[in-house]
Formats: sequence, structure tokens, C-alpha cells
Amino acid sequence: MNDLVTIAGGFAETDAGSWLTGRGQPVAYFGEVVRRRRKGWLLRDRGVLELAETSGAARFADAARPFLTHIPCAAPVNAVSSKVLLAPASARTGAETVRLVPMSVRGAIGVTVFGGGWVVMATASRTARVSVEDGDTLSVRPEAVVAWTGNRPTGFVRRLGIWDILLPRQPRDMMLHFHGPCVVWLEGAKPESLASKMQRRVYGV
Repeated sequence: MNDLVTIAGGFAETDAGSWLTGRGQPVAYFGEVVRRRRKGWLLRDRGVLELAETSGAARFADAARPFLTHIPCAAPVNAVSSKVLLAPASARTGAETVRLVPMSVRGAIGVTVFGGGWVVMATASRTARVSVEDGDTLSVRPEAVVAWTGNRPTGFVRRLGIWDILLPRQPRDMMLHFHGPCVVWLEGAKPESLASKMQRRVYGV
């Protein structure tokens, strides 16, 4: 088994191995692929990630998220589960949920924790690696977060109104705060849709 990976032309390429992958992966392979059910009913990333054993070389890619970032996991890495493309199956050490609003599941982020090896993240835009020094705080839009090391981020809502609770959307002005020392990987965020802006005008939120 080989746990090395090569990134070229928008594909992550591996030899035979046991992998934790995004759903529908790999997109091409030699030999056979055996998919194994992930054990445990309480796996928080179970519906997002799968286990796949490849007997030959394989390629992994996501057409909707063509930018790939290789992150070494010498220190524990917390990766947004929905953006994980590929990692050695043995690298995963756990999963958790990061809540944007305390006591609420709305907009919560599923996170997979990797305690060794590496993970390849697939994103819709290029990523940036930002180091946060001890005592500093980096504020990030939730949808821009890809992965991080170090302290768990905290959520913050500048003003939580009644419509933020009743309507099926995230509260406005939501940010995640990363407190150093830590490293954060980011991607670009989409601008707010016109429909969302009009909704705020109508309801005055």
C-alpha cells in the first residue's frame, strides 16, 4: 500500500491504498475499487465521506471544486468535511460539529479531524494559507473556511434578530474567529445573492 499522492492537472493521483474520499470518488482507476461501509452510527461525517480501497492507480477530482490543496497533517488538522477530496483512511482521528450560533444547528459546519499523514482539499477557488500569531485573531466568513490547525474557532453574530431565527437562512454578519497561534486555509466566498438582499429589504433585517 502506498499513501503518497501527486496533484497534477486538477487531479489527485495515487497508487493502491485505503482511502477516505468524497462521495463518488475515484473518478478513474486501474484494477478494482472496493467500498467499505464506515462503522459507527454516530460518525458525524458519515454521509459526506466514504472509504474506498483501490488495487491500482486511481485519480480523484471534483468538477464543481477544481482547485486542489495538499495539507500535511504533522499537527492535527481540522478540515471542512464537505471539502475533503482524499486522505489516507488511517489519517482520520475523529469528527465534530462547529456551531456558528450557540445552541443552534443552523449553518453548523461538519469537520473531520486528521492526526497524521495528509489530506487533499477540493475547493471552488484557490486557497490561501494564513498564519495567525499568538494573541492575534483572524475573522473569516464561514463559507470561506477550508481547514485549520490549533484552537477551535468561535462564532459571533453582531445582531441576532427575530427573522434570523424564523427564516431558513444564516444570520447576517456571521463570522468565525480564529485565535492564534494557528494556521487557517481559506478560499474565496461568493457574493451575497440579490434574492437575499431583497429579503432583507422586505423584512427590514
